[in-house]
Amino acid sequence: MDPNICIDLEYIYQKQEKLSETETMVDIKEQYEKYDIKRILDLLNLELIGLIPVKQRIREIAALLIIDKSRQLLSLTTNSPGLHMSFTGSPGTGKTTVALKMANILFRLGYVRKGHLLTVTRDDLVGQYIGHMAPKTKEVLKKAMGGVLFIDEAYYLYKPDNERDYGSEAIEILLQVMENQRDDLVVIFAGYKDRMDEFYKSNPGLSSRITNHVHFPDFTQDELLKIGLKFAAELQYELTEDAIKIFYEYIGIRMEGPLFANARSIRNALDRARMRHANRIFYEGADDSIITKGDLVTLEESDFSGSRIFTNARSKKTEEEVSL
Repeated sequence: MDPNICIDLEYIYQKQEKLSETETMVDIKEQYEKYDIKRILDLLNLELIGLIPVKQRIREIAALLIIDKSRQLLSLTTNSPGLHMSFTGSPGTGKTTVALKMANILFRLGYVRKGHLLTVTRDDLVGQYIGHMAPKTKEVLKKAMGGVLFIDEAYYLYKPDNERDYGSEAIEILLQVMENQRDDLVVIFAGYKDRMDEFYKSNPGLSSRITNHVHFPDFTQDELLKIGLKFAAELQYELTEDAIKIFYEYIGIRMEGPLFANARSIRNALDRARMRHANRIFYEGADDSIITKGDLVTLEESDFSGSRIFTNARSKKTEEEVSL
């Protein structure tokens, strides 16, 4: 064996012996509850339907932070874990909601001073002319300091086909702040996975600073129905059995259509159903102004079947039959 290795091992053993002499204990469960992390994760699990891999990833990050905090309490060597993140997935899959919870966890554990979340896009960061870009980006960073900066559709910051674009300058400023002030700011980049992958390939310096990649899968039809019923319950509405069936059918058709945005589209569909419900109650009851609580809280089949989604689907089916 190399004698230098023996010397290194002897040094390590001495350090371990010294550590054992001063060893104390820390209650992990107590830390978990002390910083309110359990409640935050429980709320995340309750508020978000599905997204099992996302919830698991957030629990893993929370565990790393709690262990790091416990090491600090025992005066063990700690190295601030890389906290910059990448959230990928389609619109309406809960990225902003999870970012809010993550900001709260980081604040509770003392990794950020304020715990607020600032959501921005390219337009908030990139100026349109020389001299305008840097002050604009720095102003956003100033507002975000002490919290979490959430950059949605981050790939729009980089436009390699446009030499006069200032997005690359914004990225350079972000890189400097992410490295030099990583103890006071956490940045989360978000967007479609394929576009984000290309974005990172084009910016290796940026990619190397992001250690936590979380992908948000699209919701299933069953999950979207549960989300819709949850939205309705929060607004104190109930759906009849027939309404639930037609709503489920609506979701299946909508998922195949253009510009589908998962939970966001379901919330919009429910808002339109509420509009039809209001008109039905108001105009059908024009001769009798007395309505019951049941009338006000019950969404019926017709409140969903009146959607143009069904009209368009029937027209498309007719066209396909004629073409045959």
